[in-house]
Amino acid sequence: MFIVSLTYLCDLAKVDAHLVAHRQYLDDLYAQGKLLLSGGKKPRDGGIILAHNVTREELNELLTQDPFYQQGVARYEVTEFTPRQTAENMAFLVN
Repeated sequence: MFIVSLTYLCDLAKVDAHLVAHRQYLDDLYAQGKLLLSGGKKPRDGGIILAHNVTREELNELLTQDPFYQQGVARYEVTEFTPRQTAENMAFLVN
């Protein structure tokens, strides 16, 4: 499983210009079963994506397809981790 932390590299007007395309990109990954959650940081200086069912190599490739990446709007920090404990309704996440 991976935590992807996005940090915006420009003003929010440029971010917002690509937000619809970014969300459509995320919708496609949700439909493929590769994401668990995503959302904006507070304060609004980036976002967080929780990815699973992908390898690090596949995730790296997928991130290059994000309109935010392609337009130079955000940089990405990827952290891999192995869930060991969860709430009962999230037990499917533990390997």
